[in-house]
Amino acid sequence: MKIQLSDHFTYKKLMRFTLPSVVMMIFTSIYGVVDGFFVSNFVGKSPFAAVNFIYPFLMILGAVGFMFGTGGGALIAKTLGEGNRDKANRLFSLFVYLSALCGAVITALGMLTLRPIAALLGARGEMLDHCVRYGLVVLAALPAFILQMEFQSFFITAEKPQLGLWVTVASGFTNMALDGIFVAVFGWGLVGAAAATALSQVVGGIVPLFYFFRQNTSLLRLTKTGFDGTSLWKACANGSSELMSNISMSLVSMLYNVQLIKYAGEDGVAAYGVLMYVNMIFLAAFIGYSIGTAPVIGYHYGAGNHEELGSLLRKSLLLIGIVSLCMLGLGQGLAVPLSRIFVGYDEGLFELTRRGFAIYSFSFLFSGMAIYGSSFFTALNNGLVSAVIAFLRTLVFQVAAVMLLPLIWGIDGIWVSIVIAELMAAAVTALFLVGKRAKYRY
Repeated sequence: MKIQLSDHFTYKKLMRFTLPSVVMMIFTSIYGVVDGFFVSNFVGKSPFAAVNFIYPFLMILGAVGFMFGTGGGALIAKTLGEGNRDKANRLFSLFVYLSALCGAVITALGMLTLRPIAALLGARGEMLDHCVRYGLVVLAALPAFILQMEFQSFFITAEKPQLGLWVTVASGFTNMALDGIFVAVFGWGLVGAAAATALSQVVGGIVPLFYFFRQNTSLLRLTKTGFDGTSLWKACANGSSELMSNISMSLVSMLYNVQLIKYAGEDGVAAYGVLMYVNMIFLAAFIGYSIGTAPVIGYHYGAGNHEELGSLLRKSLLLIGIVSLCMLGLGQGLAVPLSRIFVGYDEGLFELTRRGFAIYSFSFLFSGMAIYGSSFFTALNNGLVSAVIAFLRTLVFQVAAVMLLPLIWGIDGIWVSIVIAELMAAAVTALFLVGKRAKYRY
């Protein structure tokens, strides 16, 4: 039975509707994980560290897709809730066309600045060459990657989360299969891993265009459109929290790498890379759930269904709390086996990774709260509150913690810093949810 945005959502219906977006985000996060596995085991420790070193910069360049997807998706959902489907389609088309254009411009700038930025961050010699070799290939598919990030939100707004899931699954399997062929069989090394990622992103970003350009059974279709500066500004302002969140996370990852090189050398960057792979997958569940619920929240906000808003918030907080506890348990249980899979060939690196993993996993107790809270306010078209939560969580708290705590606890302070930062962000989110309750009547 088809689930519509206008429905009343029980726990069962909420989980059914959001499951495709959760799986979509998990498959998207697998790109870097699969690349890392093949590079670490078939190419070597130094190229593996290089992939982890340059990947945050590449994610910054693709973050505009999250901005248009979340901010634009919330505005489109609100417009649909108000009953104006024609305008919703014009807005949808405007955001897709502009994001593709932005992708082309960002690609050109990224290719020009890749080497100097990698050098500025501390990459030297062979590691610098590895960063540039991997980054140039991935950048070639950046416009498609931006579209892919955007369509993950738009498929849900169009009431086609299952279709979005299948596109993402196809993209993920493309990456895994090509990594095996290019790296393990053909021996193309970093270039092969980068090519596998780039081609999989083409699948995820271009295939949806064919669907939305033709007549379809979803709520949205790509049509002729005109420039709407007011709506574009609203979408960008509203999605700025997700843009800031992704940029800040990448900047913080760069800072972590700088600190780890200082305290543990190249092994520290490699160990952090393994933690980031697991972190991406675990947080993808929270991000996917938040993306999945955002159009529903936006629709009911536009329709003035305040009782349903309150019900969605209460159910979501309970589900996130349960999943957070499960993630902590998984993190503790998987610390040894996952560290062994990625870096078991080096005993010193394995032990460094295992210890970091055991400490870092406590952050999963708190991270879901701030991720969902930021998305919740984006869906309510309150970009300011959403941006404040995202900014504090991904930049202010983490930067302060990672700069100060290593002075006290050395490298353990780096692993502890994320736990402290996520705890503080969860507390701030709770304060905003309580403080804005009277305004939005949830």
